[in-house]
Amino acid sequence: MTDTVTGGLAAPLADPDSFVEGSPWKLFRALRDDEPVAWTPEPDDGSGFWSITRHADIVAVSRDWETFTSSRGVSLEDLEDDQLEHRTSLIDTDPPNHAAMRKIVSGMFLPRVVNGYESFLRGIVATTLDNALAQGSFDFVERVSSEIPVRVLARMLSVPDTDHAKLTSWGDRLVGGTDPEFADHLPGTPEYEEYRLVPFRSPAALEVFDYGRALQAERRAAPTGDLISRLVEAEVDGEKLSQQDLDNYFLLLALAGQETTRQAITLAMNTLVEHPEVLARLQSEPELLSGPALDELLRWGPPVYHMRRTATRDAVIGETAVKSGDKIAMWYPSGNRDERAIEYPDTIDLDRPTVDLLTFGKGGPHFCMGSFLAKLEYRVTVEELVARLDTATFSGPVERLRSNFVNGIKRMPVTVTNR
Repeated sequence: MTDTVTGGLAAPLADPDSFVEGSPWKLFRALRDDEPVAWTPEPDDGSGFWSITRHADIVAVSRDWETFTSSRGVSLEDLEDDQLEHRTSLIDTDPPNHAAMRKIVSGMFLPRVVNGYESFLRGIVATTLDNALAQGSFDFVERVSSEIPVRVLARMLSVPDTDHAKLTSWGDRLVGGTDPEFADHLPGTPEYEEYRLVPFRSPAALEVFDYGRALQAERRAAPTGDLISRLVEAEVDGEKLSQQDLDNYFLLLALAGQETTRQAITLAMNTLVEHPEVLARLQSEPELLSGPALDELLRWGPPVYHMRRTATRDAVIGETAVKSGDKIAMWYPSGNRDERAIEYPDTIDLDRPTVDLLTFGKGGPHFCMGSFLAKLEYRVTVEELVARLDTATFSGPVERLRSNFVNGIKRMPVTVTNR
């Protein structure tokens, strides 16, 4: 066992600039081999964190919520108690409160419920793809992946389909806080401190709150059984949710309901362009997408880089001692390519019999509640896409989000020919 804090090899993981070309695969491999639990210093007086890069260690941390809590936040930002008081949502809680809060809407994400969306979803996907592919050359993010998940979200929220543009814009501003193109206020500015009690430190969160509150008032007057109705009618321990809980829960649903699926779909298209042999195989055997091949694509292009936990006591991860209060970042792309858990992980193998996937978390109470819906949206989109495409190439540079949290692509110009 080692308790040495070195802070060398993993340091780039704290810098969003290290991800503007995509996942740093060589660095992840080096960390898995030489320093699988690596101290990662942060700039600008951040406290630093442990980077966890091996599959088995990520699973162990994910499952042990008593030792590795989410209650100090799941992003790497150091939050003071007053910030936690204002910004905590479902994702930042642990059992038993987490289970009670999750139960409010979890029934709407069960397979038997989600399966009822497939016909509606396939219609959205077909129309979106037909309109985009008819152009020949277009930005896939703008014309396809930004359209599909947000329209499903609009249906689940019972809001007009025309609201999709502002929902997408809010998502960009919230998750793009470290990207100068999307950030309302970058770290280090006076405005950044002004919004310290607001989720993501973004005024976009306040706009989402206002939007949600108007919808909540409507549902109190006339419930529809949708996600918002569930929130306003819910009770936890005999008490209705506070307005603050409603605000933060609604923001989480509005963001998680579109952003990660949008990026996953974009990354799937990126894979099909970079690996035409994968596109050809799926064109000839689309039934593969009903099996482990779907998880293989999600393993290859996970939309989230990391989630953070905080040690509640002194503990050991692998062979490394961590101390109570230490931050831990679980790097999912690295775990998804850990050769200790996945044979030939740097090869896309659509014939893998099973895929030990980390993309939606792995066990424990925080396994992604919307994973079944996300996989349905992903599968239907890829199925409809490969049924229409003949060839696809990049027609310009792929522009990535400056973030070490979301594996995001801002623009992906493509040129296609249709079958």
